[in-house]
Amino acid sequence: MQADRRRLNAPAGGTAPPVFSFAGDEALAKRPIRTRKPDEHRKIFLRTGVVPSASGSAYYEIPPQGTQSEEGSLVPTSSSLKVTCTVHGPRPLPRNASFSPNLLLSTHVKFAPFATRQRRGYVRDASERDLGVHLDTALRGVIIGERWPKSGCEVVITVLEGEEDAWWGDRRGDEKSGGCGMMSVLAGCITVASAALVDAGIDCVDLVSGGVAAVVRDGQSKLEQTVLDPSPAENDVKAACVVAYLQSRDEVTEMWMKGDVGAETEALVDHAVKAAVMTRTVLAEAIKEAVELKLGDPVEPANGAPKGGKGKGKDVDMTG
Repeated sequence: MQADRRRLNAPAGGTAPPVFSFAGDEALAKRPIRTRKPDEHRKIFLRTGVVPSASGSAYYEIPPQGTQSEEGSLVPTSSSLKVTCTVHGPRPLPRNASFSPNLLLSTHVKFAPFATRQRRGYVRDASERDLGVHLDTALRGVIIGERWPKSGCEVVITVLEGEEDAWWGDRRGDEKSGGCGMMSVLAGCITVASAALVDAGIDCVDLVSGGVAAVVRDGQSKLEQTVLDPSPAENDVKAACVVAYLQSRDEVTEMWMKGDVGAETEALVDHAVKAAVMTRTVLAEAIKEAVELKLGDPVEPANGAPKGGKGKGKDVDMTG
């Protein structure tokens, strides 16, 4: 019997999969507690032009809160969010394609295999396709499509690290997958896609930013309150809402709500819009910095600063 040269043979000896133990009661007692105010947002890092080969690109990151969950452990108390976006186009459609008077937009969201605690496959699953649909709806109300007839544009987002729906110390059977982590990922995708579209030079009616708010319950007092930018590792999330908001037009292009909100639906949406407004400040500063680097002069010099000289890049972050 001849060996197949085009096939990778399995190892001769058997292998056993690794077994990971869950955190004990002592570690569960050290669950992180939210120290931010209810109306305070986490820091955001945003930069454009990170992929030179693409028409436009951007990188979005929310660093984790805290460095270690306990002494001697390398696992952080909360997960972070790292998202990259590349825009390819506008470019002409194939000759065999039907005529389109508007720009054809296609969005793709893909998690890296190592993005979450549970390793993901290389083929897009249902949650990634749902995120792509939500992102497509959020961006269609922003792009001026009639200025790019017979053209197509592709927005590709890669989630390098996604926020979990529960704390890492919970047991698998006790995890409450409320979708809050997925909503934070969607808000980051909306913001980074808006920055990449502007970097690609595609005409938009306004900057669109994503914001998340949630109704959380205190574990001891069982009191409920509405917070901005929730972290599932810090709070027991009862309901959450994410919006894509245009501040200058006061419009919402996409809204996704999940959970038992009750009679506080409008208040939850208002808090999500407030979080989107906070995110927009970082988005506007990052785009302004990118324009200054391309033009070589400050767009709006402050305090009588001279216009000469090339601008220097700096990190744009938000403290709250």
